[in-house]
Amino acid sequence: MNVTIIGTGNMARGIGSRLLAGGHHVTVLGKKPADAEEVLKDLGAKGSAKAGQSGDAISDEVVVLAVYYPDAQAAVEQYGDALSGKVLVDITNPVKDNLDGLVTPPDSSAAQQLGARAHGAKVVKAFNTTFAGTLREGRVADESLDVFVASDDVDAKATVSKLIEDGGLRPVDAGPLARARELEAAGLLHMSIQSNLGTGFGSALKVLG
Repeated sequence: MNVTIIGTGNMARGIGSRLLAGGHHVTVLGKKPADAEEVLKDLGAKGSAKAGQSGDAISDEVVVLAVYYPDAQAAVEQYGDALSGKVLVDITNPVKDNLDGLVTPPDSSAAQQLGARAHGAKVVKAFNTTFAGTLREGRVADESLDVFVASDDVDAKATVSKLIEDGGLRPVDAGPLARARELEAAGLLHMSIQSNLGTGFGSALKVLG
C-alpha cells in the first residue's frame, strides 16, 4: 500500500518504521525536504521510499497526519479538497500545554474537527495512545502494541487496521469516529501519568482478556 506521512518528528519515525516493516511504500513530507530525507535515513528506508515537502501533491491513498494538532489543522487547510477520497489518519491528542485537559469542544474531538475541514476525506483515528519509542520497537514487555482505531467508514477502518497488523501490531476496533473523544482522553491520561510511572514514555495501553 502507498502511504504519505506528513511530519518529520518522532511519531512520523515510529509509524514509518511499522509501515516499512509491513512492506508498504512510504512518502514522508516535511517543512523542509532535508528533514524528510533525514527521517528516511533514520529508518533505513530503501527502494521506493520518497521524501518531499509539505504542500507537494499527494497521490497515495492513505495520508497520516503525524504532527501536533495545530499543524494537523494547518495541513488539512493547505490540502483542502485534494484530500477528498483519501484515508486520512489522525494521530493527534489535542491537549493543553499543561496537560490539564483537551482544547477541543466537550462534544467533539480533534478527529471530528479535522474531518469537518477535510471535505470528502475518510477520517480514521489511530495511533494516538501509542508512544513513538514503543512503535519503533513494536512491543512492550514482550506484548505487541494495541492500536485503537475509530472511524465512520468501514473500508477506511479496515485499510488502517491492515496497515497496523502488517506492522506487527494489534488493531482494536474502537467503533465510530465519535469514540475519538474518549481515545484522545485516554491519550492525555497516558501522557500525564508518565512521571508517576517513571517509564519515560515507554509504556503501552493494552486490552487483555
